Amino acid sequence: MKCLLRVVTFAVAAPLCGLLAHQPIMDMAPRWAGGYGFQLRQVWYGSNDLLAGSSELTNPNAVSRHVRQTWLEGVYTFNRAVRVTAKLPYLDKERTVLSGGVPLAQEVAGLGDLVLAAPLKKYRNLTRYTDNFGLTPQLRLPTGDADGPYALSDGSWDLGLSLSYSGEGFVFERLPSLNFYQLYDLFHWQNRKGKDGLEEGDLWGLDVNLGAKLYDDADTLTGAFLMWDFSWRRQETGDARTDAYAGESVHTGPVLVWYRENLMARAEWKFAARERRFTEGVAKGDVFELGVGFSF
Repeated sequence: MKCLLRVVTFAVAAPLCGLLAHQPIMDMAPRWAGGYGFQLRQVWYGSNDLLAGSSELTNPNAVSRHVRQTWLEGVYTFNRAVRVTAKLPYLDKERTVLSGGVPLAQEVAGLGDLVLAAPLKKYRNLTRYTDNFGLTPQLRLPTGDADGPYALSDGSWDLGLSLSYSGEGFVFERLPSLNFYQLYDLFHWQNRKGKDGLEEGDLWGLDVNLGAKLYDDADTLTGAFLMWDFSWRRQETGDARTDAYAGESVHTGPVLVWYRENLMARAEWKFAARERRFTEGVAKGDVFELGVGFSF
C-alpha cells in the first residue's frame, strides 16, 4: 500500500511546467519520513521570431535564440510536511545577435545556478479526495559562470517564494468514476544584483495543471494521467548577460504522465498562446520537455 501511495502521488504531482516553481518528486511525493527521490528532465525551447511588444518584425538577419536544459533534481523528506529539494541545471545555449549591424553567432554551455528549497505542506484527507496547501521558500546560488558576453549566470543570490494548492480524487457527482487532478502554483523570484552589479529582472509566474487519470492497474501498480498545462510568466527588464526573457508570456499544452511502481515518465509540449516583449527581442517559442524519475 505504501508503494502504491508513492507511485500515485509521485506521478500526478511531478513538476509539470515551471522549472523554478514546482518541486521534484514531486510537489507531493514522498509523503513519509525518510523518503527520497530524484529525476532527470530535458527541456528545449527557442525561436527565430523577432518581437517588438507583441508584434512580429521582419528578421532578415536571422536573429534567434535556442536553449537546451538538462536538470538533475532530488528531494528528501524529514516528515510528511517538511522536506528539502535541490535542482541543478546543465545549460546549452546558442543565439544569433547583431554586432555592429552584422549577425554574430554565440554559444555557451555549462552548469547553471543551483536552486535549493524547503517545501512546507499541509495535507487533508477528505472523502474520496486528498489535497494539500504549500508554502515554499527558495534560494538560488550563483554556481554558474557569470563571465563572458553570453553568460550562464548573473552571479547573484536570488530569493523565491511559492504558494500552491493541489488535489486529486473524485469530485464530480455526475462523473463518479473520474479521478480528477488539479494544481495551482503562484510564485515570485526576487532577482538581485550579481557580478558587475548586473541583474535579471524580477519574475512572477502562475502555473495551472488540470487533468484526469486515463487508467489504473492496481495489480501491476501501473497507470497514466493526461493533463493540460497553463503557464503565465512576467519578467521585468534586466541588464544581465544571460539574455533573460524580458516580457510577458502565456504557454499552454498537454502533459502525459505514465508510471509503474516507483518509476515515472513524463512528456510535455507547450505552445506560445501569447508573448509580449518589453524590449525588442526574440520570442521564447514552443517548449518541449521529457523527464524520468524515481521515488523510494
